[in-house]
Amino acid sequence: MSRSPTISFIGAGNMASAIIGGMLDSGFRAGDIWVSAPDDDHLQSIRKRFGVSVTTDNRYCAQQADIVVLAVKPQVMGDVCRDIAPVVQNTRPLMVSIAAGLTADTLDTWLGGGLPLVRVMPNTPSLVGKGAAGLFANSQVKDDQRNAVQKVFESIGSALWVDDENLLHSVTALSGSGPAYFFLMLEALESAATEAGIESETARALAIQTMAGAAEMAARSEDDPGQLKRNVMSPGGTTERAINTFEEGGLRDLVKKAYSAAFERSREMSRELADKQ
Repeated sequence: MSRSPTISFIGAGNMASAIIGGMLDSGFRAGDIWVSAPDDDHLQSIRKRFGVSVTTDNRYCAQQADIVVLAVKPQVMGDVCRDIAPVVQNTRPLMVSIAAGLTADTLDTWLGGGLPLVRVMPNTPSLVGKGAAGLFANSQVKDDQRNAVQKVFESIGSALWVDDENLLHSVTALSGSGPAYFFLMLEALESAATEAGIESETARALAIQTMAGAAEMAARSEDDPGQLKRNVMSPGGTTERAINTFEEGGLRDLVKKAYSAAFERSREMSRELADKQ
């Protein structure tokens, strides 16, 4: 793809809007982007907001593209793919799915077979440009296509590849579900600080900034998280006592159990979605 690719989004929900916004901020041209959805009023708001081309016709939208991003809910993905299959079998674009749980083989079958396809597991911080996405490419995807889709998802955060599609379940349990883990920690810290007498708004602001600062330190530092933790701990000090309390309470085992539960549920949902369609 020596020229800028034309990219069509089938579906116009929050994640599609986040990706489009990130792309435009990163230098993609609005004239190279198409969007389709059944609600014309919503499409017109997308057109006014971003300056992209819109249509209620999924087939027409797909026909315009070098890259087609499937951004509909997993429950309707089968119908959408089968509807556009005659078009994409003719034009042979790179297909990109951001739907959780639906395997590359399942999607390719619905699309008529033999297409280059990338599965992406984005997460909700993508909505604020701080996403962490896991990507998997089937054997039909060429290097320039990998580079093109990586550029798209790097416009809303980081984009990291996995070689085994099954690892997307692991990505789901880590970065897909992970934001909620940190929100839980924020919730717990705010509650504890409020009970200790700090106003709830102050406690929340301090907890959020502390988490954001810690994440930024981890991103910039060459030290691993264990060393960063030790850097904060003074012998006999407050942090050491708190960390010892977490360790004695089994925090590591609890995190592992929670991660495993999310991983297994991701696999279950994949099987359920395939059976329903």
